[in-house]
Amino acid sequence: MASPSTTPPPSGPMKRTAHPRLWRTLIVIGVLSVLPAIFFVTLTAQPSPSAPTGAAVAASYAVGSPGPGEKAPPFSLPSTAGGIVNLNDYRGKSVLLFFHEGIGCQPCWDQIRDLTAADALLTSAGIDELVTITSGPVDLIAQKMSDDKLTALALADTRLDVSIEYDANKYGMMGDSRNGHSFVLVGPTGDIEWRADYGGAPDYTMYVPLEQILSDMQDGQVAS
Repeated sequence: MASPSTTPPPSGPMKRTAHPRLWRTLIVIGVLSVLPAIFFVTLTAQPSPSAPTGAAVAASYAVGSPGPGEKAPPFSLPSTAGGIVNLNDYRGKSVLLFFHEGIGCQPCWDQIRDLTAADALLTSAGIDELVTITSGPVDLIAQKMSDDKLTALALADTRLDVSIEYDANKYGMMGDSRNGHSFVLVGPTGDIEWRADYGGAPDYTMYVPLEQILSDMQDGQVAS
């Protein structure tokens, strides 16, 4: 009688398939082991309550030349509103000149917005006029002023002639090809009463809270 046929065993090591319930158990254990680490990383990434975010940090500044006590160099520059504006137009008034980087520096335009909105505070500080000065074509500056709905007087120092004379192009992140963030207060007699060149290396500040500007002005202002 012929012996019954048998199926040969598979070659190689025998593979075992884990029970589905066992796989679910292993996955749950893995997830639970990872959760404490995720929670710890998330917790430590939160800001400390003792150091709230958004706290104002005082911006340092230099005092360029010409500085307080010196005559403000005269200038004639085209305005985005049309016509030519001369510094001598403000003789008998206190005018705050704001030299800024201009196109491409949104914080600079935000600074103008906030200065304009605080007109009453500037007046109470003895400032009669705010004049902003930046390089660039007058039509592009006018377009930016319109886009941001800014109403301050804006002058175009396209070739940087006036900015160089005021040394205002020495404090920005673009080398000497653009202005930094400089304020020059010219008194009624044409003398500089206060100056602050913010924005120099290494911080390159391009926005200064109004409260600090007025405080720095009060502390550093000299009589003309």
